[in-house]
Amino acid sequence: MLRRRRSGGAVNVPTTPAVVLPSASVGATHRIRLVPHLDSRRALRFDAITRDLKEGDVAVRIGRFTERSNPPTASTTTNKIAFKSKVVSRAHAEVWCEAPGVFYVRDTRSSSGTFLNHVRLSPANTESRASVLRDGDILQLGVDYQGGTEDIYKSVKIRVEVGREWQGGKNAFNTNALKNLKSLAAAPVQVSKSGAGSSKSNIPDCCICLFAVSIRQALFIAPCSHTFHYKCIRPLLENHHPAFTCPLCRTFADLEEDVEVEVGIYALSVFYKPNIFIRSLSRKKRH
Repeated sequence: MLRRRRSGGAVNVPTTPAVVLPSASVGATHRIRLVPHLDSRRALRFDAITRDLKEGDVAVRIGRFTERSNPPTASTTTNKIAFKSKVVSRAHAEVWCEAPGVFYVRDTRSSSGTFLNHVRLSPANTESRASVLRDGDILQLGVDYQGGTEDIYKSVKIRVEVGREWQGGKNAFNTNALKNLKSLAAAPVQVSKSGAGSSKSNIPDCCICLFAVSIRQALFIAPCSHTFHYKCIRPLLENHHPAFTCPLCRTFADLEEDVEVEVGIYALSVFYKPNIFIRSLSRKKRH
């Protein structure tokens, strides 16, 4: 039978001091962007809404627009968002941010319901539980009334964008896309035996037709720097102009947004046509 040896003295167990790691999210601002979900031509259109929230801030209240309360939707700090739709309740839902930078949504006893990815959060006039909002989620306020033939009776379908701050500035992807476009414009044309001109391109193939992107083609480069043949992307541009949702990364953009930028910042809304290169680039300095 095995017995444990007794120690002659007290055993000193080394203790490791507790280390408190600094939280990178303390006091940090997190951005959420609500853009229209353009799943059909009948979808209700509205300007993209951006809110910068800190963890523990007051929840952003979402409801119906009224003449009495007209919140400045364009502001990124106000805690009110209003839509001009009668299917949206005055106090419909709310969105807030908690640690570690996670956004939540809750239905605040709306009559027509709040839907997250086509699932209703709670019955009518009942407050729902908090649900996590993730990038790419579809948030719907209410349901269409009378077939949604008029904007005032349409439900509000929203695509959620979270954690995309890096797309708003200069990064490796959009910088490389502009570099490849410049090299494509300056590339010499190689004439084959058949007499057709060809040029090798570093730009990925068009994801719509799966054919190569080359010179002497009408191209469209979205603000997210993804490239398409203009002929392929044209139906999507015409359906919802000036609103545009990239078919690859689902990033929303306003094609009529101001293109004046500061020195060193490139706006990559580019049209490339045969022998013509049009780039939305302004090098004006602010005085």
